[in-house]
Amino acid sequence: MSNEPVIVAFCCHYCAFTAADLAGTMRKQYSTNTRVVRLPCTGKVDVNMLLKAFEFDADGVMVAGCEEGGCHFIQGNIRAIKRVNHAKKLLAETGVNPDRLVMYHIAASQGPLFAQRSEEFIEIIKKINHEELTGEKESDDNSRRQAV
Repeated sequence: MSNEPVIVAFCCHYCAFTAADLAGTMRKQYSTNTRVVRLPCTGKVDVNMLLKAFEFDADGVMVAGCEEGGCHFIQGNIRAIKRVNHAKKLLAETGVNPDRLVMYHIAASQGPLFAQRSEEFIEIIKKINHEELTGEKESDDNSRRQAV
């Protein structure tokens, strides 16, 4: 059994999904627990879809779309930002850390950036999981070590 967090990544077909594919082609590694879901546009993501990913045991959800102003469907990524922000509010209201949901803008040519963002997000989720399990923040833990 792996302690590696499971991440669901909703990716725009034209940009972030292509970047994820490029990352693999370039042999840039990112967690095998990152489950990439291809969407025609991040504008198709809705709040229910984001929340369902958590319901089905995702530790974190990443929405990755076109650069701002570069959406193939004009304003799809703008709609996605609004929906992600709304879902974050709902998560917070239900006691789930809203940092478990992020949105990134990644161009098709940025395969290494996709891998980097995926790995950075995994580390954020690991930190959140640690804090929730132990009830203490890592920075608090570090300050205790320094005091001893």
